Amino acid sequence: MKCTRLAAVEGGATIKIPWTLSLLPIALATQLVGGPMEQSPENQASPLPDDIHAVLSPLVAAAKEAFGADLVSLVLFGSAAEGRLRATSNVNLLFVLERFDQSKADSFREPLRAGHAALKLSTMFVLQSELHASFEVFAVKFEDIAKRHRLLFGQDVLSGLAASRQARLGALRQLLLNLSMRLRERYMATSLREEQLARVIAEAAAPLRSAAAVILDLEGRRARSPKEALETLVRDIGGTFGDTVLQSLSQAREERLLAPGAAAAAAGGLMELSKTMRDYVERLAKP
Repeated sequence: MKCTRLAAVEGGATIKIPWTLSLLPIALATQLVGGPMEQSPENQASPLPDDIHAVLSPLVAAAKEAFGADLVSLVLFGSAAEGRLRATSNVNLLFVLERFDQSKADSFREPLRAGHAALKLSTMFVLQSELHASFEVFAVKFEDIAKRHRLLFGQDVLSGLAASRQARLGALRQLLLNLSMRLRERYMATSLREEQLARVIAEAAAPLRSAAAVILDLEGRRARSPKEALETLVRDIGGTFGDTVLQSLSQAREERLLAPGAAAAAAGGLMELSKTMRDYVERLAKP
């Protein structure tokens, strides 16, 4: 485990503080370094990085204690679940609850706050009774979660759930139109500072890749990952963006920076790509 310091604990022993916790006060950091986390057999075959596990393990334990029987499932999803975390990646958690008891939730606030301080956490709290509606209303998001998740606790309630064709088409329209408008606004607001525009480009990777995976699914095709899905779709639809934009997208996501002068061209290519994907979706929607 990559460590930066040691901390003394009760009894005179010492524990290693992973780098993700190194900027926290010792007392808070030691609270977050916990015991083993319950994992399914497939997760045990592909363990989480030590520094991520050191934060998630006590967070899972705290969630179990706080919510009790109301905690149906706790799921890690996205790039962290695949072992592909990048500098710009969030660590995404989905809490599926039988009911939302505010007093129980209150007891989980401090552990969750500490988790946010240690990692770039993004969390969702969904009732089990809301899952079917969530797949219909947020089809792209929840289908991506269903494909790329790791069960940390409880039942795998995502297995077998899928959005209808109409819901997926509607969600694709909304996502890609929203992305087009956001890219224009962010370009106007940040393009004088290339390092800021590079972060905007990096943030566009996840929605574009997730949308591409759903588009291929609608056509009866599959890709090994959302990244591969976008690469496949770009090859299919052509356009002037091509490999250059895909390379810039990956570089911005992994390094948070692009070569001088490259960010503006990449942003323009992403605007064109998002519009072209919307047009592609409209053709799919025709009877």
